[in-house]
Parts: sequence; C-alpha cells; structure tokens
Amino acid sequence: MRTLLPFLSLAAMARALYFYIDVTKPKCFFEELPKDTLVVGHYTAEEWNDQRRAWEKHDGISIYISVDEIFDNDHRVVSQRGGPSGKFTFTAAEAGDHKICFTPSSNSGRSNWLSAASPNGGIRLTLDMAIGETSALDGGNKEKIQDLATRVKDLNARLNDIRREQVFQREREAEFRDQSESTNARVVRWILIQLTVLGVTCAWQLSHLRSFFIKQKLT
Repeated sequence: MRTLLPFLSLAAMARALYFYIDVTKPKCFFEELPKDTLVVGHYTAEEWNDQRRAWEKHDGISIYISVDEIFDNDHRVVSQRGGPSGKFTFTAAEAGDHKICFTPSSNSGRSNWLSAASPNGGIRLTLDMAIGETSALDGGNKEKIQDLATRVKDLNARLNDIRREQVFQREREAEFRDQSESTNARVVRWILIQLTVLGVTCAWQLSHLRSFFIKQKLT
C-alpha cells in the first residue's frame, strides 16, 4: 500500500509521476497532511495499444478516486468517478494520514486490457499532484478570480445604471402625470366657465326677447 512513497518524495521536484495500475484491485498510497492543506491532483490514464506498441488515452477508461482519513475511522472526503483524465481537490480538515486510491475500469471491450504484452499489465496513470497551503495553491486562480470580480463589478455597475434609469423614468412619469392632471383640471375649469358664460348669455337673450315681445304687443 505504501509502494508509491518513493515517488512522492520526488513530487516536489518533478511536475508529474506515473505508475501502473492492475485493474483487479485499486492502487492506493498514503500521504500525511497538515491541517488546512489543499491538495490538487490532475491525472491521465492510458491504455496499452498492442498494434502501435505505445500507451494512449482511451475514452472507454474511467477512474474512480477515493480519499479516506485514516485517523478518523476511514472517513471518506473524496468519492468521484471521472474519465481518462480529470482533476480532484480536497482540503485536509485535520492533520494526519490520508489514503488516496485510484480504481480503474473500462467499457472499451478491447482484448488488450489485461494483455500480457502490455508492460506491467493494466493501465498507466500519470499523476500531477500539488500539495500546499490553500493560499499558495489558489494563487494560480487569482487571475480567474480577479476576472470574475471584474465581471461582477461590471454587472453591479450596469444594475446601478438600470436602477438610475428606472428612477429617472418614474420621475418623468410622475411629472407627466402631474402635468396631465393639471391640464385636465384647467380644461374642466374652462369648460365650466364657458358653460356659465353661455348660460348667462342665453338668460339675458331670453329676457331681452321677452321684453321686446311685450313691448310689441302693447304698441
């Protein structure tokens, strides 16, 4: 189970290491991690091609990755299945040994999966694993985070512009409504004045005609 510890000692110097996995059982190794340590791993699984006499990636390969905390009754912190290449991350909640296992499977149906001609049998897994403090390993994502932060700021600025435009439109609508109400009130007032003038004029004309007819009869 600890066959990969010599490889791990080279991890600080080498960008990646590779090892062979027998598909009949998982390949595991132990890593003692301090508390709050971030682990980021990238892996690539390759299958032996008898015809080309070379290792090559095949879409039919899948890798199941599990990480257990040995010090906490094998509490599993990572359980994921990926394709022939992928990434896994986890943070050590407490200091202690962590067992990292890789279990391959294949639905390719190729006869050379367990071919004796394939070197060391099974598949070859290339692993690039970075171990360090969360802040140090997250440094590579600072540009992405800054880009996202910039986009969020732009969205907030646009939202503020939209809010200001909405407030301006509401103020214009309120002003237009006040003007409309004032105009309607003036129109109603002028109509009432005109009706009053017409009524007074009609009454005066009727009175004048009545007096005229009365005078005509008397004469």
